[in-house]
Amino acid sequence: MADQGLVMVFTGNGKGKTTAALGLALRAWGQGMRVLMLQFVKRDGNPGEIKAAAQMDGLDIRPMGAGFVRLGDEAALVKHREAAAGALSEAWASVRSGDYEMVILDEVLYAVKLGLITDADVIGLMEAKPAGLHLVLTGRNTSPAIVAKADLVTEMLEVKHHYQYGVKAQKGIEF
Repeated sequence: MADQGLVMVFTGNGKGKTTAALGLALRAWGQGMRVLMLQFVKRDGNPGEIKAAAQMDGLDIRPMGAGFVRLGDEAALVKHREAAAGALSEAWASVRSGDYEMVILDEVLYAVKLGLITDADVIGLMEAKPAGLHLVLTGRNTSPAIVAKADLVTEMLEVKHHYQYGVKAQKGIEF
């Protein structure tokens, strides 16, 4: 375990939140740390990070979401809430297990924004984490309460994005 585990938040409307968390995961893994990333919204679509992690013993990435969330489709939101509840349960088990030095909850803050889980759920995890565990949270619209409890908060600011010019998601960049 780390001397002092940190709670780090990557938030904002700009691109790079998950990428920043993956950079930390790679750095920690390179130092011999065991790392787990639980993806709260994403489902298994075989993105590059999962292909890479499959070749790296000690770096686990688990997509646990139900995919893209379409607001207004209540039947689909039920599935998303169930998936988020499962991911939250897995997060609690992983934080308590002692099996990891870093746990990343990818898009957990977006899950809060969508009402799939609550702010209190995330704050509870932050407060319950062991002293030596690094906990990384990603997603948009972070609450002031989470910001106040975190050790590091970085906001990604979108200045310009290729989507604005009709360039679609690309292999190796978005997935």
